[in-house]
Amino acid sequence: MNTYSPKDVFEQSRVAQLEQLPVTLYETPQAGALAVARHIADEIRDRQAKGQKFVVSLAPGRSTSDVYAELVRMYREEGLSFKNVEFFDLYEYYPLADDRLGNHAQLSRQLLDLVDIPKENIHNIPGNMPKEDILSFCREYEWQIAQAGGIDFQLLGIGRCGNIAFNQPGSSFISSTRLVVLDNNSREDAKIMFGSVDQVPVSAVTMGIDTILQAREVMIIAWGEHKSGIVRKAVEGEYNVSCPASALQHHKHTAVLLDISAAAALTRMATPWVVRSCEWDDRLIRRAVVWLCRQTEKPILKLTNKDYNDYGLSELITRFESAYNCNIKVFNDLQHTITGWPGGKPNADDTNRPERAIPFPKDILIFSPHPDDDVISMGGTFARLIKQGHNVHVAYETSGCIAVCDDEVIRFLDFVRGYADLGLLQGGDAYHKYEEYMHFLKDEKIGDQDTREILDLKALIRRGEATAACRYMGLETDHIHFLNLPFYETGSIHKAPLGDADISIVRKILEEIRPHEMFVAGDLADPHGTHRVCWEAVLAAISQLRETDAWQEWLSECRIWMYRGAWQEWDIDQIEMAVPISPEELRFKRNTILKHQSQMESAPFMGNDERLFWQRAEDRNHATAEIYARLGLANYEAIEAFVRYKME
Repeated sequence: MNTYSPKDVFEQSRVAQLEQLPVTLYETPQAGALAVARHIADEIRDRQAKGQKFVVSLAPGRSTSDVYAELVRMYREEGLSFKNVEFFDLYEYYPLADDRLGNHAQLSRQLLDLVDIPKENIHNIPGNMPKEDILSFCREYEWQIAQAGGIDFQLLGIGRCGNIAFNQPGSSFISSTRLVVLDNNSREDAKIMFGSVDQVPVSAVTMGIDTILQAREVMIIAWGEHKSGIVRKAVEGEYNVSCPASALQHHKHTAVLLDISAAAALTRMATPWVVRSCEWDDRLIRRAVVWLCRQTEKPILKLTNKDYNDYGLSELITRFESAYNCNIKVFNDLQHTITGWPGGKPNADDTNRPERAIPFPKDILIFSPHPDDDVISMGGTFARLIKQGHNVHVAYETSGCIAVCDDEVIRFLDFVRGYADLGLLQGGDAYHKYEEYMHFLKDEKIGDQDTREILDLKALIRRGEATAACRYMGLETDHIHFLNLPFYETGSIHKAPLGDADISIVRKILEEIRPHEMFVAGDLADPHGTHRVCWEAVLAAISQLRETDAWQEWLSECRIWMYRGAWQEWDIDQIEMAVPISPEELRFKRNTILKHQSQMESAPFMGNDERLFWQRAEDRNHATAEIYARLGLANYEAIEAFVRYKME
């Protein structure tokens, strides 16, 4: 156990003074999940030693999947027994047409069916009970929890509206288990499980907030930057029904476990100067000055000593002796991030440029997790690198097959059928395959997985679109590489762990091209998403190559730039290369994105944003340019932003 001096305790109390719930931070989601699993295992063993039951309720989902994977490992490798565990469902979708779907089915696959918990100790909420029985079931469920002695440990995630279980904003803090109607956000979040929003049940039976508050210990976990805003509202915001998770501020034994990304919006992380003295580095200085500009609605060069003092940044005045000196430093730092030459400008002084002038032209490799991330996230930069004469390659790391709707396959099958009808395709196999595939797609039910052949057709559609986009930009087809990393090819949204085969494929393309400059997706908001796994594959391949002659020959001199996806942009204090995009270039980028027709309006993973991908990309690029302009820098039409990853 860690021990803290009185000074440490005092400092920690100052840092967390705005937090109404106790927060523990972890470097990675995996580290946090391991801590949760160990805590649960310790509690199980402690109760076993005392001859007692351990009553739990666990949340499903990707946030908790690593916790359950570790518990299963402990069961298989360390002899952890679950025979004294009694389990209660947190919620269930209603009505469920297929018992292979829903919360209980997911938890069964992740944990319950893989350990030795007695079946009679599992209390589930049926998703197919008659509607007239729901009220009596909910009362019986509450009674069963009471008969078990109450819930000892409740594990929760947090929804993007602050919901815990399906207690949505406005839910009473004294609510018990009941039937609720799902809002649009909750149904959007569940469409990955059910295939489409239309297939998501319209309601759910959920434990109430009071039921959750009765648990002796509650633990909330959240991983990823996309959770940071709502985490701050729950932890630092008002105790209010507008954020159901805030109800736990009045629970005596609640803990919040976050990775660094999920904690990004907490005051101690986002604006630490508000709660403590800081150790100022260039990035933190830039963040503070940009924040001050937003508070005062002034550009950088108009900030005054009074502005710094009024907003608690007098430390910077002491450090720089005047607002002017600090303003000039930050203004110049931001000015030096802007470049129209993302591959480096030849025959130019590159002292203050983000990328080196030489060598020129460069061998450049762009890694794209899906077959459209490259053009959505950095399409303007991609096109400019080609136009400026660099030897550009693009590597599509996954096939993207599961993001193609059945309607797209049917459209292409109809084309093939018509092609055969015209006598342009010889042999009867085309008709046979057409009937086979159409029959499968017509009879496919929710929860069914596509056959390998259907998945290959979907992958072929994505490949054709990516090739068309590259051709439109002027990239030679022999510079387009489809890696088809095996971890992705499971046929479902649940991916396999990153393996040696994935890393080997990435290493091979690196050794083949030996790039001077790389662009890699660094959009890691979703800790379990494809982008993160693809990034880890690149890092693992680089790690292996560092142990070879490649490190001295070329790798140590390779620059790596990270870009983000369609969901959000780098914060201004993080940006190290900002590539301006003209109105004409932005229209060209839009046309490139539109080559990915299957991902326009019918893609199943559009997320909760109703804008199309090209609209999101343009709005994001416009917004970045607008931030630079408001800070007093040049006013561009749009900007694509990058952060350098430094290999140590």
